[in-house]
Amino acid sequence: MTNGTTHRHHYWQGAFIDDEEAGRRLTGLPAAVEAALASPLETETLLVACDKLAAALRDPAHPTHQRLAAHLPEGEDATVLAELGTFLSRPELTRKLRRELGGTTPQRLNRPDAKETVYEAWAPVGLVAHIAPGNAATVAPLSLVEGLLAGNVNVLKTSSADTLLAQHLLAELAALDESGAIAERVIVLRFSSSRQEWLRLMCAPADAVAVWGGEAAVEGVAAHVPAGCRLVEWGHKISFAYLAPDAWRDERVLAALAADVCLHEQQACSSPQVVYLDTEDEQEVFAFAERLATALAAMPPAEPSGDAPDPAEEAELTTTELIARLEEHLGLTRVITAPDGSWRVMADTRPALTASPLHRSVWVKPLPRKRMIATLRPMRRYLQTAGVAGGRTDIAELSRLALAAGATRVTPVGSMLASYPGEPHDGVYALQRYSRRVAVQADERFTTTACLDDLAHPVAFPPPSGPLRDKAAVQELNRDVDRRDAELYFRSGGSTGAPALSLFTYDDYDTQMHAAARGLIAAGYDPARDRTANLFYCGGMYGGFISFFSILERLGGVQMPISASTDHRATAEAIVAYEVDTLFGMPSYLWQLLHEQADLLRSYGGIRKIFYGGEHFTAEQRRTLAETFGIETVRSITYGSTDLGPLGYQCTESTGGVHHLHADLHSLEILDPEDDRPVPPGETGRLVFTTHARRGQDLGRYVIGDLGRALPGRCPCGSHAPRFELLGRLGDVMRVATYFLNYRRFTAIAQESLGHSGELQVVLGNAGPREALTVRMEGTAGAAPANAREAFLAGYPELRSAVDERLLDLTVETVPGADLARTPATGKLRTVVDTRHG
Repeated sequence: MTNGTTHRHHYWQGAFIDDEEAGRRLTGLPAAVEAALASPLETETLLVACDKLAAALRDPAHPTHQRLAAHLPEGEDATVLAELGTFLSRPELTRKLRRELGGTTPQRLNRPDAKETVYEAWAPVGLVAHIAPGNAATVAPLSLVEGLLAGNVNVLKTSSADTLLAQHLLAELAALDESGAIAERVIVLRFSSSRQEWLRLMCAPADAVAVWGGEAAVEGVAAHVPAGCRLVEWGHKISFAYLAPDAWRDERVLAALAADVCLHEQQACSSPQVVYLDTEDEQEVFAFAERLATALAAMPPAEPSGDAPDPAEEAELTTTELIARLEEHLGLTRVITAPDGSWRVMADTRPALTASPLHRSVWVKPLPRKRMIATLRPMRRYLQTAGVAGGRTDIAELSRLALAAGATRVTPVGSMLASYPGEPHDGVYALQRYSRRVAVQADERFTTTACLDDLAHPVAFPPPSGPLRDKAAVQELNRDVDRRDAELYFRSGGSTGAPALSLFTYDDYDTQMHAAARGLIAAGYDPARDRTANLFYCGGMYGGFISFFSILERLGGVQMPISASTDHRATAEAIVAYEVDTLFGMPSYLWQLLHEQADLLRSYGGIRKIFYGGEHFTAEQRRTLAETFGIETVRSITYGSTDLGPLGYQCTESTGGVHHLHADLHSLEILDPEDDRPVPPGETGRLVFTTHARRGQDLGRYVIGDLGRALPGRCPCGSHAPRFELLGRLGDVMRVATYFLNYRRFTAIAQESLGHSGELQVVLGNAGPREALTVRMEGTAGAAPANAREAFLAGYPELRSAVDERLLDLTVETVPGADLARTPATGKLRTVVDTRHG
């Protein structure tokens, strides 16, 4: 980033430039916009940069904070930077995106109805020109950030009297994005409105023009807005308070109303300028005005700041008060003022809405609620906030009347200037005003494509950084999660260790369930036709059953939420009775169910698809499912973990352990098993995930415990989402009798040499001076096949060496599947059971 000087007070796509260069570049603005729009701005890229800047703005010792503090307007202190930091923080921007555009990736072409190949998204309008007001330090940069959130290229005009805060703050933001995508979308020009040619060049190629200011400002810009361009007016508004009879007699309401009048010296659009009483009695109006004057007199004096009236405002105050005093002789008004002129209450018997001259000046008028709409609706263009006080029924009735009259927000008296995250502004969502709702209709070739963008370009996230974390480190971090960010609690099944707690917000859970739903479509699930039995385990805070219930809910798929149970007969009968053709569940449970109820389910013959999770089916098991039960599709339902959620999904071209990365949620690194460095392309390493869609939790560079390798090239399905192949868990490798043995080698030998299609478990123990290894194979209880032990010794040289060296006792036995050790919560097979001690 280049530092600005007194002459270089314009910021243009990454560089500070002078007047002459800005004028030259303005003539080429259309071409610059087209070049920038050629590549999309990933929302995550913007969120990461904004969150880094927000942290710097909230830290007075940070060099960025100190650089920007030098550009604060006179009379403003560093609290302005802290306020900007709050708005730019990831939680605030994420909430804004969800509220206004429905999600954190609004520009991705997803299917709003999973049963149709129709894709919709929020697309940027293109170029947004922002005309910022003078003397409003935060408005200019925040307006441009809203344009960035919608994905637009933005050109911002600041007043020639303003400091260079907006230019430097946005330059700092752009510098935090190494890709340069943010810088390409940011242009900030500082010039006087009298330079009409520059204003024309700025607005001519715009698709939307946002104007902050009064009617004169809007009219001055509107002349330059081309036909078809969206004019977004953020103009001055008038707000009022409305009190039911019980409320205006309440001293607490009176004090709250006085506070609303005095806060920010009525400079906010939401400050009350008029107080209406639900009455026709003029004497009640005059009496209330006296009480309100007393309340205003008790308020602390105004702070000496930039909110003090200038000469023009002083003249308006004097004129308004003088006219109101003259009308006292007609019996129309009554004026009460502070001896020093610091506040004034003007009671008026006429109900018409009248703007106040501000600076603690307020009108009090009668307005029966039955006349509210007729009286206020003519001024609907200017109405904003109605502060309403009364009983519960009054609040409900008056709120409806105020909204019908044209107000855009209703608050309690005393909270008129308060706001909440994600609140609409002047009755609209800004991000929708800067966006277009677009749609693409596709044919049956796209049945298994959930997101059209996956076929067009890969998702690009900033590279992960920070320390590596294992499950224990994440569990430790969970202890410090704010309770507001812990709305949903899950426990892992405990198949790889002690059960662990995982925390989610409902928003993050919803994002992940939608992602998993898109993955299921890619795998060949058809929500329009498939009839599904959800046979995952339920209870004990385990997330499997609940998650897949939620996924099917989002897909609109037909679901029988049966869950796994020991009553296999009842489950099989339900499958037949409800014409189920698709099973969701754990391989070990589904394998038991199908074999124990083989006669019933084979005679039914209606099961066509199995989507499994938590474990894997071997190739021999898949063959058995196809040949014995006629099942056509056997695919992973998702690859994920309780704490990170869905990580990968299979497409119709994926087999075995091959998955696509959920690239809109996570980044993936593959690191050497021994060293913290990337493995060469195609080599096996530890899978390390960084998740980007979690509020209140830093789940960066999580070593999940699985091994895998990246697959080169683009998938035959057409998706650009990266692919990886699962190659077991770090826990599959056992150190036994001085040798490293791998569980997967045992399953491969059993399948290839013995034709074994059932489950297999390795149990480690002590046998006197030697260690013991028992291979337990699913089958009829009794002796193992005569050649089983020899097959393992012949196929695994390291195992034979350990046995020959009398370091290890090897036993092979067959047992019923129900006797194999499993995790209590999920029923998942414990592949390796280590009973050694000492």
